[in-house]
Amino acid sequence: MNTGSSSQVAQNIRRTGYVILLSYLLIVLIMKVLEANNFFGYSFSTFSSEIFAPPSLKHLCGTDRLGRDVCLRTLQGSSIAIEVVFLAILFALILGLPLGLLSGYFGGFFDKCLTLIMDTIFSIPVILLSVVIAFVIGKGIINASLALCIVYSPQYYRLIRNQTLLIKSEAYVEAARVSGADVKTIILKYIFPNVITPLPILLTLNAADAVLVLGSLGFLGLGVPADVPEWGGDLNLALAALPTGIWWTALFPGLAMFFFSFRSFFYRRRDRRYI
Repeated sequence: MNTGSSSQVAQNIRRTGYVILLSYLLIVLIMKVLEANNFFGYSFSTFSSEIFAPPSLKHLCGTDRLGRDVCLRTLQGSSIAIEVVFLAILFALILGLPLGLLSGYFGGFFDKCLTLIMDTIFSIPVILLSVVIAFVIGKGIINASLALCIVYSPQYYRLIRNQTLLIKSEAYVEAARVSGADVKTIILKYIFPNVITPLPILLTLNAADAVLVLGSLGFLGLGVPADVPEWGGDLNLALAALPTGIWWTALFPGLAMFFFSFRSFFYRRRDRRYI
């Protein structure tokens, strides 16, 4: 593949990453607007007398053991999942991006210490680390986001650090340094715009991972509070009713989690060589 073709493919990949991320945020915005304006005519958590009602015209996805509409609860769960994932990735980016820039540019003892810490965190299995952190800091949207942030921040650190090590030795950076540009100018003007190129790809891939990790935390009762609609928590509640033939309370949250992460995992399989 020639240089022009590779550049075009990379641009298409970044564009696709931005589209996927924006579509996630659009879902959150739509659900927040609908919920704030009570578009459905009642609260997502409203109880009804129809316990374990099968899917029908009145309840498209049926109801759960408390009489709550599974369809509406699954829709709100998508908003909660994206909100937690967005905060987690944002926190990880805020932490990993500046540390990676500084570590890669200055090197030395500072770089060795940070790299050792990040590599240690990175070597721990994602599920194990997130479960331990969530157990220590407790339930909540912010707490779940912080647990995921600690898990994913080493990936952003490693990516930005490696990119910085490559770019700081480029001729235009050396020319800027020789011409008298200070460290702040070199980092922000010459290095930063070039090291963030692969970030949309990593953001998209981490979003898929984070949804599954959040679902795992919710299934174990360590994610968001029980009164907050969340796919993993709903799957845990549906597990007891599944042997009795109540399949819809597990099917629809499971499908939502699958389709939410499927696009990003397909994206990972196709374009992992550009990360």
